[in-house]
Amino acid sequence: MWNGKKKAVTFSFDDGVRQDIRLVEILNKYGLKGTFNLNSGLLGLPGCLKHLNVDHTKIKASEVKALYEGHEIAVHSLTHPTLVDLDEETIIRQVEEDRKALEAICGYPIVGMAYPNGPNDDRVAAIIANNSPIRYSRTTESTYSFKVQKENLLRYNPTVYYIQPQLDELVDKFLASESDEDQLLYIWGHSYEMDAGLITWEKFEEVCKKLANRDDIFYGTNKEVLL
Repeated sequence: MWNGKKKAVTFSFDDGVRQDIRLVEILNKYGLKGTFNLNSGLLGLPGCLKHLNVDHTKIKASEVKALYEGHEIAVHSLTHPTLVDLDEETIIRQVEEDRKALEAICGYPIVGMAYPNGPNDDRVAAIIANNSPIRYSRTTESTYSFKVQKENLLRYNPTVYYIQPQLDELVDKFLASESDEDQLLYIWGHSYEMDAGLITWEKFEEVCKKLANRDDIFYGTNKEVLL
């Protein structure tokens, strides 16, 4: 239960790209909160995702603290490798160097994470658990459920990837639900996907507007709703 409320909404966005500036403006407009998973080793670098023909330039380190104020900054690894392909020492370095660098930028302890490139397994989760203060890490596996995952937080499965067609139905179902059980709507994505047309900026703002200003909903970062 969150501040006496049985429902909660949280967002999670990866990569720290410049489209986050517009995204954060929308979240702030509607009083919503998100967690932003950043690669500190890539901050400020130009980029382009050729398969989507979309800009993938990263936010500058000097911009991070002010841009994400009121939200949560979390680990996404130092340079965005697929962690399941790495040995233990490299996994620890990718997670811990990213965490320490981001803590130096934002000025508070970081305990959250999202797996880069999606793949994860129990080996990677155990390495993180045993060698880092990270307490939760988001996967890319949609549950299409509002059930709160109580165990194995280092492999936390979100409700829905926001470019998936189930988004509208899940939002409406969540808002209409009157369950006695705690319910969490956990939405994730990448802000550049709106520039790429995988979901429109207008559609995302409509979803935010629909979810906002509900007396029965707690609006929090990933850390606030999970820990």
